[in-house]
Amino acid sequence: MRIGMTEIIIIALIVLLLFGGKKIPELMSGLGKGVRSFKDGMDGKEEKKPENPMPETKDESKPE
Repeated sequence: MRIGMTEIIIIALIVLLLFGGKKIPELMSGLGKGVRSFKDGMDGKEEKKPENPMPETKDESKPE
């Protein structure tokens, strides 16, 4: 059984109606990150976390 162009268009329209145009790019981005993470996990790669991503800054407006 093959999916034709008509079926793909119908599925796309249903997805567009369910999620709306603004939400679809966010969903695809999340899906892409998930697939990338899965592939990295299968290859044995670990996600490198920065040691200190945001250094603490001293707020000069507050007295100590």
